[in-house]
Amino acid sequence: MSSKGKSSAEMGSGPALMPKLRFPEFKAAPGWKHKRLASFLRDSSGRARSNTTLPVFSSTREGLQRQDTYFDGRVLQNKNDYGVVPPGCFVYRHMSDDGSFKFNINHTGGEIAVSKEYPVFETVELESNFLLALLNEGEHFKRFAFSQKAGGTRTRLYFSKLCDWRAPLPTLPEQQKIADFLNSVDTLITAQGRKVEALKAHKKGLMQQLFPQDGETQPRLRFPEFEGAGEWEVKPLSEVATYENGKAYEQDIVEDGRYIVVNSRFISTDGVVRKYTNADYLTANAGDVLMVLSDLPKGRALAKCYFVETNDRYAVNQRICRLKGKQLASKFLFFILDRNPNLLAYDDGQTQTHLSKSNVLECPLCVPPTKAEQQRIAGCLTSLDELIAAEIRKLNTLKTHKKGLMQQLFPKIGEDDE
Repeated sequence: MSSKGKSSAEMGSGPALMPKLRFPEFKAAPGWKHKRLASFLRDSSGRARSNTTLPVFSSTREGLQRQDTYFDGRVLQNKNDYGVVPPGCFVYRHMSDDGSFKFNINHTGGEIAVSKEYPVFETVELESNFLLALLNEGEHFKRFAFSQKAGGTRTRLYFSKLCDWRAPLPTLPEQQKIADFLNSVDTLITAQGRKVEALKAHKKGLMQQLFPQDGETQPRLRFPEFEGAGEWEVKPLSEVATYENGKAYEQDIVEDGRYIVVNSRFISTDGVVRKYTNADYLTANAGDVLMVLSDLPKGRALAKCYFVETNDRYAVNQRICRLKGKQLASKFLFFILDRNPNLLAYDDGQTQTHLSKSNVLECPLCVPPTKAEQQRIAGCLTSLDELIAAEIRKLNTLKTHKKGLMQQLFPKIGEDDE
């Protein structure tokens, strides 16, 4: 098509945009232009009956997830039609609680069924993976998405609104070059992510060997020096640790206080999300185990534990308990309690779970007869945790590197440029 036949949306409008970093073959190419996506997107949604034989997926922030995997072997009951996503097409949830949206491409190799509410589309004369990077990681699109909130608690991004977005676009060959480069970085990130998951799976399998299974009093794998040390003993937590409930700190939060407030968010994010206080109603010391007592149905924070490494640095919030080992090595107590199945059994999957003091203190623990064996097991698992943490740091470094590259490869767009 000649330039005379192109619409203003296709030609773009406004001043040309120039990225800081450009591949050599495009240094002399025209600048990027804002163009409405309507010219480049085509609705590709289809319908399937509720009894479809197509695999049913959910579009999540972690990618497309088969429902029978994502929901612990269950497929959510659906009496209405499903939407259908053809191979290579985009799909996303059009409602968000926090204003962020995650777009996924169907790379399963075949059609999949999803909620009929999910918008489904394909690109026309626009590189799909380039658009995916713009939508999922571009700051310009994030601002546009947040601007769609119109009262209420949720932000809605209908397909028609997405088509109205004026995206910063270079020529198609440059889109393809950038997409190929970012895909190579994603390949490294994916490989590192798999390495992390493999180590976590190894740890899970090792713990199943190092700790006795239900109905057993000896582990299947024991360190040589303890093979004749006798059977493990089942004891309630009350016999091997002391318990104290956390206190209310929400009225005492400050921007940068002496203590880190340990709440469920802090523990579930492994200490990344933090609040601070100067109040010291209940503090923790090195060797203490802090555990989450409340969570939503099938949540991932219930009974999750945090091991305290330093003195006089942490304040224990309400709905968190502080445990101190009496007859157990502190780190062993952490490993045996963290997401303990006996405590997770209180989650009925329907209502929010609140573990009581008696629930926790009555929890049966199978423990080695000697502290030396407890420390040996804890030391082994601690070393593995340190290895996992090192690989997670490498993964985060790669993600940070990609973010920095995108800031260079994509032009910086201020609100006045939109």
